[in-house]
Amino acid sequence: MRRQNFTDDTVDYAAVGATQAHDLMQYPPEHSVPAEEAWRIGSGEERFTAAGDLLLSWAPLRSEELSISDVRPATDGGYSGVAFDADGAPVAPSRLESEQRFAADGTPFVRPGTSVRVHGKVDGHRADAHLRVISVFEEPRRVGYILGTVGHSIVSGEELFSVEWRDNDEVWFVVRAFDRPTAPSYRVFLGLVRRRRRALFQRYLRAISPLYTS
Repeated sequence: MRRQNFTDDTVDYAAVGATQAHDLMQYPPEHSVPAEEAWRIGSGEERFTAAGDLLLSWAPLRSEELSISDVRPATDGGYSGVAFDADGAPVAPSRLESEQRFAADGTPFVRPGTSVRVHGKVDGHRADAHLRVISVFEEPRRVGYILGTVGHSIVSGEELFSVEWRDNDEVWFVVRAFDRPTAPSYRVFLGLVRRRRRALFQRYLRAISPLYTS
């Protein structure tokens, strides 16, 4: 059975949070193409902390051909994000109560409810999109967030980014996504969706681990 998950009218797809499902690759949301990758990017607490800070400062979306603009944190009374339990089921919406942090250039760090516009092309595929931060998690050994499409993209769907400091001291960068094509050519040729996603994953990896060259 295809997954039908929590819905939220602030994004343009129904299965909010489905990137957290353990069986995403087997049972993606209807009419979508799932993807996931994981890379070892080092070891130790220092590497975990550095990679986590890069991730929360939007680094995957601010490298090579990609850029961001119009970063707008949620205002009081606005969208406050969604929290998920250990099984990926939605629970009460949550806010991070910690003080707002900023990247070196003054861009606000990722927070639940923040909206952002992405610009650029990867291997000839348009990456422009209006996105919203669905959820943010900062745990002792896992940091990351979920982005969902609001509009202005050739696909509709979700991405999960996380940096994990595993029990064997290795640090891993994990990205999961599902894309439902909205552009006519991508609906007909699903291979275009997969190629675009692979290209995006490679850019994300190089942003978090610049020494990656293959």
